[in-house]
Amino acid sequence: MADENGSSNSNSNSNSNSTSIRLPLMLYNTMTKKKEVFVPKFPGEVRMYVCGVTAYDYSHIGHARAYVAFDVLYRYLNQLGYNVTYVRNFTDVDDKIINRANEYKVKDPDNPLSDPLKLSDHYCAEFLKDMDDLQCLRPSHQPRVSDNIEEIIEMIGELIKKDCAYCLNDGDVYFSVDKFERYGMLSNRNLEDNRPGERVSVDHRKRNFADFALWKSAKPGEISWPSPWGNGRPGWHIECSAMSAKYLTYSFDIHGGGIDLIFPHHENELAQSCAACEEAHIGYWMHNGFVNINGEKMSKSTKNYFTIRQVTDRYHPLATLQDCSDAVRPFQDNVNEKAKGSSKKTVQPSDAKKLKEDFESKMGDDLHIADVLKGSLQDALKSINNELNGLKKKQKQQKLLAVQSLTELEAAIRDVLELLGLLSASPYSEVLQQLKEKALIRAEMTEDEVSRMIEERAMARKNNDFAKSDQIRSQLTAKGVSLMDLPTGTTWRPCVPEGKDQLSGNVP
Repeated sequence: MADENGSSNSNSNSNSNSTSIRLPLMLYNTMTKKKEVFVPKFPGEVRMYVCGVTAYDYSHIGHARAYVAFDVLYRYLNQLGYNVTYVRNFTDVDDKIINRANEYKVKDPDNPLSDPLKLSDHYCAEFLKDMDDLQCLRPSHQPRVSDNIEEIIEMIGELIKKDCAYCLNDGDVYFSVDKFERYGMLSNRNLEDNRPGERVSVDHRKRNFADFALWKSAKPGEISWPSPWGNGRPGWHIECSAMSAKYLTYSFDIHGGGIDLIFPHHENELAQSCAACEEAHIGYWMHNGFVNINGEKMSKSTKNYFTIRQVTDRYHPLATLQDCSDAVRPFQDNVNEKAKGSSKKTVQPSDAKKLKEDFESKMGDDLHIADVLKGSLQDALKSINNELNGLKKKQKQQKLLAVQSLTELEAAIRDVLELLGLLSASPYSEVLQQLKEKALIRAEMTEDEVSRMIEERAMARKNNDFAKSDQIRSQLTAKGVSLMDLPTGTTWRPCVPEGKDQLSGNVP
């Protein structure tokens, strides 16, 4: 059943395969700058808030990195047997949204997207489509700022009442950082270190240059709501504080987002929430790292900036999802150890158990997803391939034992992939066809063109022209088309051209 925010809870807070809590879960806490054993505030329950997107454009790969990482955490907490309430908001009222709507309005006043709320509603829907493509579970609640204005105004009023905020003559309301002695404790920033330089304009109406807006007075033609301080709209930081308090109370277990949100967003959230409620407390602050493309941080300025849609138009969502999961540890930017190659040639009866134990060990240590994907999971897949290749040579009894071990290991692999969100509900043939369609787009070829080159290669082989045969194979491989010679003929599979990453710098 969908909740009032259109979120589905049918697959979020229950897990038919959930088990009792086993190994301790270690999570890196930005507040303490170390890994800590995860202990929720209430036994068996976890309350988690992750800052969502500002809905004014298509979401980018950096968003995918964040929400895939927290989706895996959400799945894993459910798997451990916790009843998880996961809240991820939409910012649908913001300067960027208003500016983008005005751009549409200048071009065409009748365009529905010239209305800020219709614009944000459109991009909220596009974001959810991207998340569905990436197989991310829907959070328990997905509140929007525009639906929670009353709660935001109430919280601002409480801050003014406690003398932690002040209203200017024009109706702007600011939080006073001087009233919160612990300001900077999350980011470890000193206020003086953040003082603007001479070339940066400073709002001299503020009591302290670091004071931040809680309520912005309405400008002519802007969307606004009535308040005790006049018509206006919320500031960015107060939105998340008010919505997290509404759905999770002021004290909850996990507050997450990208590392770029530590300051000022999360620092300001922390200050105003603690000022509004003395009992406010977040157990664990978690932040995922940036996306690097071709060795550089993704950004618009360097033109290596891709939307999720740009990538999934050319790559299968599962490949994109694996790249996001396979990035350097989701919540720490430490370098992973290189995965050790498997020396095993065949599947052993204990392999399924070992895979599960290794998975629990790696996930329990701050969700080392890449270590799972590149290590034990790769070893298990290689072992299965080796076992299948040698299966025909085994005697009947050996074959029966091997099939049993294969079945158990295959089930364990499926469990791991499902928990990581990497298992498709579609049949293999359908997924393969989707992968091939994406590969043809990247290769800028048609199926007929590939077939003609395969026929041309077959003719070359028939004429013993192996140099030409190898040349055609190499040409196709360079385009991401890998040929497979079978007794029934030659077919092809998508591949990553040698020397190129899944997410290259030439995605668009």
